[in-house]
Parts: sequence; C-alpha cells; structure tokens
Amino acid sequence: MSIDTTQITTPANFTELGLISPLLARLTELEYQQPTPIQAQAIPSVLAGRDLIAGANTGSGKTAAFALPLLQQLGQHLSTNKTLNSKSREGNYVAGLILVPTRELAKQVADSIKSYAAHFNGAIKTVAVFGGVSANTQMLALRGGTDILVATPGRLLDLISSNAIKLDKVKTLVLDEADRMLSLGFTEELSALLALLPKQKQILLFSATFPEQVQALTQELLNDPVEIQLQSSDASTLVQRVFTVNKGQKTALLAHLIKQHKWQQALIFVNAKNSCNHLAEKLSKRGITAEVFHGDKGQGARSRVLDAFKAGEIDVLIATDIAARGLDIEKLPVVINFDLPRSPSDYMHRIGRSGRAGEVGLALSLIDHEDFHHFKVIEKKNKLRLEHEQVAGFETVEVINDAFSDADKPMAKPEGSGKKKRKNKEQVNADIWLRND
Repeated sequence: MSIDTTQITTPANFTELGLISPLLARLTELEYQQPTPIQAQAIPSVLAGRDLIAGANTGSGKTAAFALPLLQQLGQHLSTNKTLNSKSREGNYVAGLILVPTRELAKQVADSIKSYAAHFNGAIKTVAVFGGVSANTQMLALRGGTDILVATPGRLLDLISSNAIKLDKVKTLVLDEADRMLSLGFTEELSALLALLPKQKQILLFSATFPEQVQALTQELLNDPVEIQLQSSDASTLVQRVFTVNKGQKTALLAHLIKQHKWQQALIFVNAKNSCNHLAEKLSKRGITAEVFHGDKGQGARSRVLDAFKAGEIDVLIATDIAARGLDIEKLPVVINFDLPRSPSDYMHRIGRSGRAGEVGLALSLIDHEDFHHFKVIEKKNKLRLEHEQVAGFETVEVINDAFSDADKPMAKPEGSGKKKRKNKEQVNADIWLRND
C-alpha cells in the first residue's frame, strides 16, 4: 500500500498520532511542536504493526519516526508484563534491532532513543555497538540482553560469533539508510544477519534513495508494506549554489568565502583522507584553522572532534564521506563540496547536513573545468538544475564560460574530419586552463 503524500495533512501535534504520555511528556521537554511529514505518516503505520518502506530526504526527522513507535511498543509490553526479569527477558535477547551503516550514526541514533525514553525511568535498555572501539566493553553492556540494539553489521556479527548476543527474539527490525549499507558492501553481512532473525517480525526500511539493490531487498523481506515517499519537491529551507572557479584557485576561493561570511561552522567535503590533511594545511597558511574527520582517525578522536564541532568549538571541519550520513548538527549554516562526491546520491546526503529540521541552510559546490561534466551527471540524477555563479575576483576566463553554457547543446557536425576538429577544441580549452593554474 502506497501513501499519497499530497492528500495528507500533518497533525498539529504528536497527541493526534496516538503516542503515550511518557513520550509526549519528553517531546514537550524537547520542544517538538509538530510532527514532520515522515513522522506523521510513519508513526501510525508502525504502531499498527505494519511493515514499512520510507523514503525521505536527510534531515526529515526519520529517527523519531521509527524510534518513538518502537519505544511505545516496548513500553506497552512492559506495562502489561510486570515480570520484567521473567524468561521473556533472560539470556542475550534483543527486542528491537536497528542496523545502520556507520559508527557515528549508530551512536547518534542510540543517543536519540535514550533521550526519547527518559520518562520510562530506565525500564527500556538501549545499547549501541560498532567497530573502532573495544568489543569487550560492548559485550559487558550486552549482558542480560537489551531491549533496543543499534548496530553496524560487521561488529554485530563479531558479537554474535562470541555469543554475546542472539537475534532469535527480535520483534522489530529497522534498516536505517539501507542504500548506504548496501553501497558500503554490507550485502553479505546483511544476508548473514537476516538468516539469524525469526521469520515473524516487523520490518521498517528507511532509505533516501532506492537503487536496484534496495528494491530487491524490499521485495524479498517485507510483507505487504506501507510505502511512504516524500518527494524532493517538498518545500525546502536548504539553498543550493554552484560557484565556478579556475583550476588551482579552489583553495583561495574557499578561504575567501570563509573569511567574507565569517561562518561559525562550515563543513567541507573532500574525497580522500589525505586530501583532508592537505586542505587543512593550505587553509592554515591562509590564517584559517580547520580540523579533519576521516576513517584513519581513531573512534575516540573522531568523537572528540565531532563533539567539539557540534558545540561550536571548531569553526571549520574538513571531512570525507563518512560525515555525509548520520551527522546531525543543529543549525549548521553551510556545507561546501570542495571535491564533488563520486556518487550522485552522496551529493544529497552531503548537503543534507545543513538545512535540517526546518532550519535555513546553505550548500555550496565549487567546480572547475574538470568537475563540470560530473556535476551535470549529479544534477541529472537528482533532478536539479542550478545556476553557475562566479565570485568577484575569482572569475573564470571568458572562453571557459562559453564552454560551460554550450556544454549541453548538441555539437554541430564539423566539415571534413570531425575527430580532428573536436580534438583541437579540447586541446585549446585544456591549454587555457593550464595557463590559469
């Protein structure tokens, strides 16, 4: 069953969604006033026990969309089953399993669930497990089982092989950012975990994009699911802009923008770990201090940098795509693509770090001649059409601007040898760019 989002009016408050008083009290404390569209549409279906496929832009409030009904289901079970330490809770049980692609997202989701569960007075246990830290500490946390387990697939399989946890009592499975899990190569791990789960369970699948792998997964796993798809055409508070720049001048333009706008927080994306350090060094020479965030940093260091950035103690953070998913930074003013992402879908996840939960945000992409055609692919895949702008003092040469504007036009059939003339045109453009390095 697919939900027509155009026919749904978002409830004025969370009470209309049928949530119980401990959750409503906590949402009031958190100053959650009105459900987001994904929350309004997903929560009633989850409470009704339906399987769910939900597609929504990043920053749409999907964590609460599955966390709140999951907590309610557990809370109602606890209220009717007074023997909380009975056989139903003995052993290394898990009632609700949430699988996520990254360490940062695992920690963030678990922290959100613990916050939402504040008025259950510790009756609902939530544990997060992920790689990069000691498994022994996580094994201790799992003693006696847990009501909700948030996990990355690889670490969960390690803990299962050590008999630290079992999945035979899972009642609800949440696949959060399913597209990212599959793109990161977790297909075999997911298959192994799914084989350990009971046949009868509720499955909630959340994904920003739906490539063929995700579609195959939904057809294989879900039973008559409710389908919710929030279109990207929904009103957005995120402004996207594209600045063209001569090759070799990106760093100078970036430093100029940071100083000009005096951003208190700016998240800058590059494509490689060594690019993080290299760009940080170049910005330092221009008087801008930046921290880096990538996979080579230990989990403790990553957590400290991220916490400092969230607290506003770091103005500029340079990161690889491990920061493109799961980072929830309140009121982050700007995200900058210094390097374009390799995958068009990662573009949407990167820029989705800003403009979250209705806040105004800005997403900038800096593109030079070599980036242009790849950015056209990103636009096409994400159904975008963005104006190419220039910054005073960093204008590209006129010949390059002409090449940009004509890029999508069909090339006229040349007289004589077409191959030779096309090659000469490309060589001229290349020579122009080299002279401006």
